[in-house]
Amino acid sequence: MPRVLLLLPTTTYRTKAFVDAALKLRVDVVAASEQPSTLEKQNPEELLTLEFSNPEVAARQAEEYAANYPIDAIIPVDEDTAVVAALVAEVLNLEHNPVEATITAKNKYHMREVLNSHGMKVPSFVLMSLDQDPGTLADRIDYPCVVKPVFLSTSRGVMRANNQIELEAALKRLDRIVSEPKIARRGGTLARKALVERFIPGFEVAVEGLITAGQFRPLAIFDKPDRLDGPFFEETIYVTPSRLERAVLRKVVETTAQATRAMGLIKGPVHAELRVNEAGAWIIEVAARAIGGLCSRALKFDGDVSLEEVIIRNAIGENTSSIQRESLASGVMMIPIPRAGVLREVLGLAAAKNVPCVEDIVISAHITQKIEPPPEGATYLGFIFSRADTPDQVEQALRESHSRLEFVID
Repeated sequence: MPRVLLLLPTTTYRTKAFVDAALKLRVDVVAASEQPSTLEKQNPEELLTLEFSNPEVAARQAEEYAANYPIDAIIPVDEDTAVVAALVAEVLNLEHNPVEATITAKNKYHMREVLNSHGMKVPSFVLMSLDQDPGTLADRIDYPCVVKPVFLSTSRGVMRANNQIELEAALKRLDRIVSEPKIARRGGTLARKALVERFIPGFEVAVEGLITAGQFRPLAIFDKPDRLDGPFFEETIYVTPSRLERAVLRKVVETTAQATRAMGLIKGPVHAELRVNEAGAWIIEVAARAIGGLCSRALKFDGDVSLEEVIIRNAIGENTSSIQRESLASGVMMIPIPRAGVLREVLGLAAAKNVPCVEDIVISAHITQKIEPPPEGATYLGFIFSRADTPDQVEQALRESHSRLEFVID
């Protein structure tokens, strides 16, 4: 029976989904986290502590573990653990993405450099220090532009600026965000860097895919029907299948595949985000991981197979080329945070769940939790899931369900 090492930060939503998938597939799981479990000594085969913040140390720790308990595959769940996974795979001589490719996927600036060098459509961009006077780069910045940290995700710290005054304000706000001690430690030397790139207008899509032996295959393309034009970029609704024309979708897939090759990714899940306009498909991001949060619940494949099952089967070398997404349309709403404060109560949950075509609602924020919308915040209030015959019905159900919810925030 194959043994899979799952790299699961304590903050991830993905643990249960991956463990359930592994149990269904009868695959042995080693759950690795950055914090030790009280049960680790009693169960050393299935629990492991790795220093995710220092990938080289984590690789040595995994190598020591594998000397007693051989590992057949490694699966990370976010950008940080993707780098750890690549280093561990390297020392264990397992097929995985190259270390440099995962570093590129994690660093938005390096990604831009690589994709630009391969002639791909990416926004014009400038890397600057947060300690630098933005006026010194005035002749290199096109407005409107987008300011973003090079290492964070979930739209944290991402802001639009329409002129130099707004740019200076956005950079100061980003400075405050990345100066928070936990974020500063996570970013290291990258924490003081900002990527300033030209804003690309258009319709945004997300692509979920899988790479096997260097070949990219799309699993789903999500429409993002809410326009993401700023000033902040909090994502809300994902709906699949996409309603874009077939020729446009082909271009989206071709562009994503080209990006993965340019970055050197050769195996595992990919989550990409693109903008589509009259000039074509523009790569915004390509992550060497699956879709985040609980959003993977919006995807099912023939035979009631989950996305996590597909990822595990790919990791252990099984052929997944025949696996196709279900025939129903589906979607998820990441419930946005309307304002900062303390969550006191959630009203209307029963009525929201009673909307036709709504499958489930998960409120992931807990009562008394301090919450904050982007660009400072990096979480959601919860998730609404829908399945229906058409994408339009899915979107309508998600919006109607959300309208019945009320969040009491002090």
